[in-house]
Amino acid sequence: MAPDPAPQATLDRTIAGEAMRLYGDRALYWPAQWRLMIADLHLGKGDVFRRAGISLPAGGTSQDLSRLDRLVEASGARELWMLGDVLHGPANDTAWQRTWREWRERHAWLRVAALVGNHDRALARVELGIELLGEAIDEGPFAFRHAPEDHPALHVLCGHLHPCVSLPGMRRRWPVFWLRPGLTMLPAFSAFTGGAVVSPRPDEAVAICVQGQLTLLHG
Repeated sequence: MAPDPAPQATLDRTIAGEAMRLYGDRALYWPAQWRLMIADLHLGKGDVFRRAGISLPAGGTSQDLSRLDRLVEASGARELWMLGDVLHGPANDTAWQRTWREWRERHAWLRVAALVGNHDRALARVELGIELLGEAIDEGPFAFRHAPEDHPALHVLCGHLHPCVSLPGMRRRWPVFWLRPGLTMLPAFSAFTGGAVVSPRPDEAVAICVQGQLTLLHG
């Protein structure tokens, strides 16, 4: 893969004829709609793992929402769409819910909507101030989905796979935007996620996210 010369915090790119902005903090912005988009927030994942006896650092939700604070401010977004897997499991009333509700109260002016992902079985039963969009919605040139799928006419925007890459000489995998003809896959927004390693073909690219910076790698 051939990288662009220098990393940057944002990358402007035309997708399906629309001006879009990629953020190194793992979000996509559609300026024409004032819409910030993320995928795979996985609220409550730390609680699920700790109940299973697997140790994870505390504070993951707060850190993710602090990044989201910066993105909302930097982009000037008026709405936030989450492309599925808002939750990780059961919506128990634990610390992450209180943290989320405090964040939502501070952003009461922001429209927050979500597609339903495979981890979101409890999402309709808990009041989080999130408008539910169902499993699929088409708007303009885009088909918004959680999982990748082919569409005969629209460009698919999705998440689900947590795409990442391994770089030579580095043990860690890094999250990426996977930019394909007809489909753009967002990286997982949550910092505590694994991922599927992807290798772009010659007609594809990935935008690798490293500490808030983006580097575009061509297949």
